[in-house]
Amino acid sequence: MYFFLSILSLLDLSYATTTVPQMLIHLVSKSKTISYVGCVVQMYIFLTLGITETWIFAAMAYDRYVAICYPLHYRVKMSQTLCVLLAVSSAFCGLTCALVYTVFAVNLPYCGPNEINHFFCEIPAVLKLACADTSLNDQVDFILGFILLLIPLSLILASYVRIFTAILKIGSTQGRIKAFSTCASHITVVTMFCIPCMVMYMRPGSEASPEDDRKLALFYNVISAFLNPIIYSLRNKDVKRAFFKLVGTSADTQ
Repeated sequence: MYFFLSILSLLDLSYATTTVPQMLIHLVSKSKTISYVGCVVQMYIFLTLGITETWIFAAMAYDRYVAICYPLHYRVKMSQTLCVLLAVSSAFCGLTCALVYTVFAVNLPYCGPNEINHFFCEIPAVLKLACADTSLNDQVDFILGFILLLIPLSLILASYVRIFTAILKIGSTQGRIKAFSTCASHITVVTMFCIPCMVMYMRPGSEASPEDDRKLALFYNVISAFLNPIIYSLRNKDVKRAFFKLVGTSADTQ
């Protein structure tokens, strides 16, 4: 679990670093520009990290499934080799699919004005600048969105169906609560990240609103990355004890 959490932390840190510094510079600077190459690089890195994170969520769901449904075989089934393989496969999928997204976007003609109605170079916002038919891009985005969002979510859902079935068979109430608590953090961060991404990348470009796009992007790019460490840290007893001490409440009474 901590192996995947460390990867998730690195992804969230890199994810926000790709866009937030540039956004902050634009907020305080009169010159709100980015070079064409910088825009393409930002778009590719952002997509790579986002896609990788989606598959890491699926790997984490499988990890929880094995831990709860096969606790005595956990060390064997979730070997270090398998964990590394899952992480590398997620990264490879991110690198490859982000390249497809980016290539289809940069091959379109852009005649101007080159003003992106967004706070960073994201595919839907960039496609609005193209002076050509983007229906093919919309189809590619929908197909890739299905593969990169619905398939991992289906795997996560299948894992949790098995997990909840196993939890309901646990005799003690305390045991069921403890098992549920190990899954609650993961379910929360998956929901915060994947649902806005689905709305953004799986709807037709004609139905997209720049204002809604900015709100969605802000949520899964900044807010989600900010909340993830808090959500997972509150499962740690030492962190909870320090938090309750800070607010003046005894941890033993919670």
